[in-house]
Amino acid sequence: MRTLYLFNMITLDGYFEGATKWDISWHNVDAEFNEFAIEQLNATDTLIFGRVTYEGMAAYWPTETPIKNDPIVANTMNSSPKVVFSRTMKKAEWNNTRVVKENAAQELANLKKQSGKDIGILGSANLASTLVESGLIDEFRFMINPVILGKGTLLFQGFGDRLNLRLLKARTFKSGNVLLCYGRE
Repeated sequence: MRTLYLFNMITLDGYFEGATKWDISWHNVDAEFNEFAIEQLNATDTLIFGRVTYEGMAAYWPTETPIKNDPIVANTMNSSPKVVFSRTMKKAEWNNTRVVKENAAQELANLKKQSGKDIGILGSANLASTLVESGLIDEFRFMINPVILGKGTLLFQGFGDRLNLRLLKARTFKSGNVLLCYGRE
């Protein structure tokens, strides 16, 4: 069975975006992070998004700037199969993307049964909060950035139940970022 992981960059105080929508100016990204991103993407063959994250990613990765400045990640993001979960989208324009309107948990359960590499949920906090309750997320990968914002959007808003996790691995980066990978207890 394939591993379904959630990857998010967050602040020390638990925010995945700043006070305004798509404020990720605090992301601490350097060459070492980029190597990690490439390694993670190479172990992944399906990318999962909620509508909001999909729209931001689709507006960025196919453009000239990432293709020129970050060609390996851009190529992988643009060529990988992608699934966007949205009740409102009619179609997806980004290469290799399909829209699923209903039953995210069942769709992901089916994807996990197929052969292949890991399945990665990138960002997509609303979708992630919904899926936590399904028990389908195998790994929670958090890249903690050494910054406190004081306000913004919390990662697991609306998730009301306790979920105990166990540390699978941790990695420190020269930038001060810390990757924490957790699995379900």
